[in-house]
Amino acid sequence: MEPIIFPPYKDSPKPALSPLQEEVLRLKRERNAVILAHNYVDEDIQLIADFCGDSLGLSFQARDTSADVIVFCGVDFMAETAKILNPEKTVLMPDAASGCSLEESCSAEELAAFKREYPDSAVVSYINCSGAVKAESDVICTSGNAVKIVEKFPKDRRIIFAPDKYLGSWVEEQTGRKMILWDGCCCAHASYDPEAIKKIKAALNAPVVCHPECPKPVRDVCDFVCSTEKMINWARENPSKTIIVATVFQMIHRLRREVPDKIFVAAPPNDIQNCKRCRHMDKNTLEKVRDCLRDMSPSIKVDPELAKKARKPIEKMLEWSKK
Repeated sequence: MEPIIFPPYKDSPKPALSPLQEEVLRLKRERNAVILAHNYVDEDIQLIADFCGDSLGLSFQARDTSADVIVFCGVDFMAETAKILNPEKTVLMPDAASGCSLEESCSAEELAAFKREYPDSAVVSYINCSGAVKAESDVICTSGNAVKIVEKFPKDRRIIFAPDKYLGSWVEEQTGRKMILWDGCCCAHASYDPEAIKKIKAALNAPVVCHPECPKPVRDVCDFVCSTEKMINWARENPSKTIIVATVFQMIHRLRREVPDKIFVAAPPNDIQNCKRCRHMDKNTLEKVRDCLRDMSPSIKVDPELAKKARKPIEKMLEWSKK
């Protein structure tokens, strides 16, 4: 099966806003809302978002917004994080069933028991976890700042890294320190096949960038490993006119807009599939964005005591990320 190749954005016709997109923007104004969209949601949502980015950038935007209502187009832990940072605001998400395989792999009870096995360990948790897991953590990280966060700890401090073992192993490689890794992974990124990536790389004679949630054999055959936000600068600065991308498919929409003169190709997870999508992110649709603004539902609720505990490690991450 032929790979999906996207021509340069500058050569593509620019889509006009649809009536549904116009309706969403009208409701947004009426509700004094801000629309935050992760890089992994569909392009029709990205195009009307006030901010489109990765988990770190979205966290800053959620904390700093002056809007009364936050519409979070992503998955549940992201909207929950926004609510923790903004307890007085209404936080909506298009589909309350938008979960995350990483979040599901680690419960607060399991992490608390794990911590007892390794007393005196610092807990660094990837933001792809529940508020309850965040409350059990010393600091949160994203793929964009994980190395920086881990390096904030003394080299002799033992660290539990949860819940993504592949991101954790990449951080180990970057920092040269061994951590205790939770056995979790992203089901989308874990599906990439290094042999399929080597084949497409050779066929197109083009470099490959992948997300650190990919397994090590995949990372090892790629030219660069980074968060989605850092992919933009890398693609812009790389001399190749064609870039192969091994992360959730919709990231290519953002890359094309930001780097409009290059060709982007969706890396296949194996020899017969086209590209990789996230089944949870795919639950975000433009119709659901319209409906949640119209009905002010689903609205995220977080227990105030839990929110208070979970906010501390999130705020620590935001503070450490600025330094």
